[in-house]
Amino acid sequence: MKTPLAVLLAGAVLLAGAAPSHATVKIQKEAKKADFPAANCLYCHNEKMPAKGKSTMNERGTYLVHEKATRKPTEVDVAWLKDFVPVKK
Repeated sequence: MKTPLAVLLAGAVLLAGAAPSHATVKIQKEAKKADFPAANCLYCHNEKMPAKGKSTMNERGTYLVHEKATRKPTEVDVAWLKDFVPVKK
């Protein structure tokens, strides 16, 4: 009887500690609607098809994640992209 409970609790701990997904198709659609050239996931990610918890962000994606952490909203607002300035290389 104790083993299933332990497995259930361990699963709950893993889910609670999982990295939240930042990108969604909804955000991409909102960016397109706001006239940003978000043709695909590569607009903010380094991968063509980012995997939840395993994706890496490019400079724009890193900016949005930082803004979300700073402003503390429930989700990313694509309007923040108007303030994004890429670093000159």
